[in-house]
Amino acid sequence: MKYFEFINSVKICSGENALENIAYELDFLGCTHPLILSDNGVKGAGVLDKVLSILKANDLPTDTVFTDIPADSDVSVINNIVELYRSSKCDGIIACGGGSVIDTAKGVRLVLSQKGKDILNLMGNELIKKGESIPFIVLPTTCGTGSECTAVAVIKNHETGVKMEYISSELLPNTAIIDVRLTETLPKKLIASSAMDALVHSIESYSSAQKNPISDAYALTAMRLIATNLPLTLTSPTKESRQNLAFASTLAGIAFSNAMVGVVHAIGHACGGECGVPHGNAMAVLLPECMRFNLDVNENEYAEILLYLAGAEGFANTPKNERAKKCIEWIESFENQISSLSGISLHLKDYRVTENNLENIAKKALNDGAVIANKKTVTHDDVKNILKKCL
Repeated sequence: MKYFEFINSVKICSGENALENIAYELDFLGCTHPLILSDNGVKGAGVLDKVLSILKANDLPTDTVFTDIPADSDVSVINNIVELYRSSKCDGIIACGGGSVIDTAKGVRLVLSQKGKDILNLMGNELIKKGESIPFIVLPTTCGTGSECTAVAVIKNHETGVKMEYISSELLPNTAIIDVRLTETLPKKLIASSAMDALVHSIESYSSAQKNPISDAYALTAMRLIATNLPLTLTSPTKESRQNLAFASTLAGIAFSNAMVGVVHAIGHACGGECGVPHGNAMAVLLPECMRFNLDVNENEYAEILLYLAGAEGFANTPKNERAKKCIEWIESFENQISSLSGISLHLKDYRVTENNLENIAKKALNDGAVIANKKTVTHDDVKNILKKCL
């Protein structure tokens, strides 16, 4: 077996009343004055108030809260928060939000641990050494990024329009609290978008050049949970269905943090950087065509995936040599169902992507770190052809 590494050091607190454990976790980590990061959407939905009330009930300070975090984690915002943390004499971080909030918190934690001032000075892949301990607890409010358990942060440089990937075990939180109360106010479009992101995390990690037996187990379980629970959550949501989507997000995050992703994410990041396409929506649009592109190198993996998506009967009723293609067809049908239930579009043109943008998107995609783990070599023309089919 080829050499591989696997890391999952994040403590996961989940289930009934998981949020109430936050005081104990802060005390265990030695944090008495946390910096609380969120965004105005989470604040407006009343989710942040739930967290603040629990902190207040446990006599913990809530005087340092920052919620002006944009939809794409931003370099300048991170650097400003670092200054706020130091000037407020905080001794730990709580991130309550989706992928952008968590990635912003990761960037802040990274700069602080390295005793720096500018996140741009820490660009690179696995170059960061172990730094100062900064207690870090994450409360995910979406069911897709899995960022609460990944060693990855995607941070946008708005001056260049490039989404940069930071990869380091120093980005991993100490604790993730997965509580259904954090996701119950999510609108359908965000449920669909974030869950599709998790589905792509699991499929790309299972078929990447860095896949391994441990990450495979996480990825396959995540696929099954999403296939079963996403339609239900969009039609007749239950506490169990929402909790299962949250579990799926975490599992898929652990999988791709160790096995990496591929061409879907490379192009998706570029679409977001160039045209502002929401990440989860880009994943849904790009997934089928990117799978067709990779079919010749991933036929076995796609055939195996069919069992976890379509179930035992759907798998058994499909001839062995047709299972990989059937998998892609199943995903297209599934996405059409999700689109109908949620209202998310499956065409890039609906996100203001035009023919004129394709050249720049292709250039950025080929410079994205995610393309490295794609089993099949991707060319500039390949990216443009995929994009044209997705318009």
